[in-house]
Amino acid sequence: MKIEKIKPFSVCVLLVLFVLVAPESGAQQLSGIKVPLDTAVRMGKLGNGFTYYIRKNTEPQKRAELRLAVKAGSILETDTQLGLAHFMEHMNFYGTVHFPKNQLVDFLQKAGVRFGADLNAYTGFDETVYMLPIPTDSAGLLDTGLQILEDWAHGALLDKEEIDKERGVVLEESRSGRGAQQRMRDQYIRQILNNSRYALRLPIGKDSILKTFAPAVLEAFYRDWYRPDLMALIAVGDFDPAEVERLVQVKFGRIKGPANPKKRERYTIPLDGSTRVAVVTDPEFPQNVVQLFYKLPRKKEVTLADTRKNVVQSLFDYMLDQRMQELTQKADPPFLFGSSSYGAFIGNLDAYTCVALAKDPKGTERALTTLLEENERILRFGFTETEFERARSSFMNTMERNYKERDKWRSVQHVADYQAHFLDEKPFMGIAAYYAFLQKHVEGIRLGEVNALAREYISDKDRAVVILGPEKGKGDLPDEARVLSILKEAGKGVEAYKDDVVSRPLLPDFPAGKAVVSETKMEKLDITEWTLGNGVKVFLKPTNFKNDQILFQATGKGGYSLFPDDLETGTFAGYLVQSGGVSDFSQTQLQKFLSGKTVNVTPYISELSEGISGGTSPKDLETALQLVYAYFVAPRMDREVVRGILANQKNYLENMRNTITPDKMFSDTLNAVLTSYSPLRKPLTPERVDLVKPDRALEIYRDRFSDASDFIFTFVGSFQPDEIRPLIEKYIGGLPSAGRADTYRHPGISPLPGKVEKTVFKGTEPNSRVSRVFSGKYEYSPENNIQLDALSEVLQIKLIEALREEESGVYGVGVSERLEKIPAGNYRISVTFGCAPENVDRLVLRTLEEVDKIKKRGADPKDIEKYVAERKRKREVDVKTNGFWLSFIDSRLFYEEKLGDLLRQDEFLQKVTPDSTRIMAGKYFDRNNLIRVVLMPEKPTGE
Repeated sequence: MKIEKIKPFSVCVLLVLFVLVAPESGAQQLSGIKVPLDTAVRMGKLGNGFTYYIRKNTEPQKRAELRLAVKAGSILETDTQLGLAHFMEHMNFYGTVHFPKNQLVDFLQKAGVRFGADLNAYTGFDETVYMLPIPTDSAGLLDTGLQILEDWAHGALLDKEEIDKERGVVLEESRSGRGAQQRMRDQYIRQILNNSRYALRLPIGKDSILKTFAPAVLEAFYRDWYRPDLMALIAVGDFDPAEVERLVQVKFGRIKGPANPKKRERYTIPLDGSTRVAVVTDPEFPQNVVQLFYKLPRKKEVTLADTRKNVVQSLFDYMLDQRMQELTQKADPPFLFGSSSYGAFIGNLDAYTCVALAKDPKGTERALTTLLEENERILRFGFTETEFERARSSFMNTMERNYKERDKWRSVQHVADYQAHFLDEKPFMGIAAYYAFLQKHVEGIRLGEVNALAREYISDKDRAVVILGPEKGKGDLPDEARVLSILKEAGKGVEAYKDDVVSRPLLPDFPAGKAVVSETKMEKLDITEWTLGNGVKVFLKPTNFKNDQILFQATGKGGYSLFPDDLETGTFAGYLVQSGGVSDFSQTQLQKFLSGKTVNVTPYISELSEGISGGTSPKDLETALQLVYAYFVAPRMDREVVRGILANQKNYLENMRNTITPDKMFSDTLNAVLTSYSPLRKPLTPERVDLVKPDRALEIYRDRFSDASDFIFTFVGSFQPDEIRPLIEKYIGGLPSAGRADTYRHPGISPLPGKVEKTVFKGTEPNSRVSRVFSGKYEYSPENNIQLDALSEVLQIKLIEALREEESGVYGVGVSERLEKIPAGNYRISVTFGCAPENVDRLVLRTLEEVDKIKKRGADPKDIEKYVAERKRKREVDVKTNGFWLSFIDSRLFYEEKLGDLLRQDEFLQKVTPDSTRIMAGKYFDRNNLIRVVLMPEKPTGE
């Protein structure tokens, strides 16, 4: 077997050294140097043309990420194969040489790999990618994982019986995508794709073909395009790279290519210089969306000059994004949301894309005009030096953090780089070389280069404008002639942007603070508890999961439940104050003040609690704590901004009310039943927004943050307690303290008891949704929580087998549980799925049959084995993340639960047995307390 190693990297180290030591140079000097590829990856090509990328990476430990990337997607389908690239992806999970029928999913679930959440795949226009995360600490699992990928590459059985069973599943997936957005897309896609082949090859395909294609037609696609010269294996993880490379050479080297391979055509979207306009409405679309595309030829990154230009582009995008955000923070925002950026589009094209969510149909002209005005403003005047310096500082701060975390990068991040290299020829130099490149060359980038991109991106050629809106508002939307007129006239009177920059401290002075008065250590969990002199409790969990990350959460009990007469105002209070900035800083000024720093601090008020969540880096911890302190003692209400926020919220809700979608009506009905029609849970309306009192909102906020003595702060991340102790004592210890004994007023809302059945008739598509909910009183405890979690999971496993694999009636089915400890134990277990209207009763009956089997015999031991393996594998990864520990500590303390229960998880899992699941099912799958809510299409007039 011939193996050709790809060796364009022999000069990689020399190139990296050049980046470090060469004299400062501009784009011209870099144009002759190809981007060096990271030598940490083993990359090769076998004699049959098969490519591989292999890299050792220990984040997470004892795990590997495997991918099979195929340069074949829906664009290669013939007219008789529409949808079969995607269908082929499905079939690879249901019948290969070493895993016939559905043995593949069964095997992987026993190894702790979740179907859908972990094991998955996707099909695009130009590629199909299979994803398999696999443990590497069990003998033979990695070898088996590679065998699975080899089977996908050339070992699909394509059994006729399995194909026929999968037709229903794929048709259900197609059904789930139907609705207003799909109908509208079908009307405008040819416009924006210039009537190219891409507009005719959407991956989901055509139902008529999916129902009737002969197996030989699918086999032909597999034979023609799943071949070694169009495939690559990517393996990144905690393993021996040399051994993985040996296995890859053996397994994938034996794949034979076709004797006369078909040419792999590269289809393009032609650029003809035209401006295309599509104004599309639908009776079930509730929003008003403006999309503006400037299409450009795809730019490949080949040389270091291209890398440098990509940095220039990133700076352009950052500054533009900041301006768009600033527009939404005005008293009368031109739209509810807006964004603009440059990036890959489809096929051979890039695009500079501008998007706005207009307030209402009449507001679409203003939204489009504003997008065009901002483009014209940049064209004429460019960005300012102060904007540029902030952008460069923020960009380098982000890259510095990436560099500091270089040994903590997760395997999936590396996989993305290698996948992009194989599919899109995008080079990867590695973060160390890239950061060295940036340190050498970013300072040489000038504002003029960034401003010049506007002239490159924005022109009157190759444009497309797509306006989407509700059918009811069609008369208020601009037609094509009006859009063309706006394109011609907008922006003529724009003025230069004025940068409102501040350079003063957040507050004129800060407190001396209060010292730690007591300390407790939980050795087994490595958690330290401090009590400060002002009564605040602080829990600290130092970790080495990230090198440059500290996450924190502050939580106090109470929330807006303490203000029952101000429900609407209390609901908005936290957001309105946070949107006003802090101290003397507006929100816009605050964002500019924090540029170049890693500081994210957000105050909130929820129903039962108030607090502050955030994240920072060790070097910016003091700034973050200063901001925390300021949000307590110097909240700010910007009434002009508040007026804009409330007006926008009303506009949004008016749109939703004027065009009620099937999903909205279904979810509102379900929510009403699950909350017993409580007025505290009724949907927000424009009239309720009018009840919000800004001054009262500030009063509520000040009340909730006037006393920190009952707050609990949690810090998790890259620090040592003694190192940050002075900062904690100064800023957290300096918070106001009144010694209140606050708690919340829990509303005690639970689902309607008894048998409840509701059918919602809405929508024109033959599409139904089903939700079945068991609910009632519950004995809350760590042991029972695991048991109920197991019961939900084994039921989901069984329902996927029954409703998807056997009945072919659904694309997916979800089972979830929700447990409440306060004010008294309550539970709900929900089963949800979508299906054809004519199949609702049959699938509901089958669901109850599977429930009754568990109630009678308990769960299948094999399903319990899958559940236990999955939970253990998931926990192994979760406990190595800062986010898990922050959420775990904060939530357990809020509900006054024992942190040490985490150490008993294996003990609890051992108690999950067929008999325990039988007992739990008998107790909590009560048919006398069962909710059924179903969405059905609207009945034809006259029925």
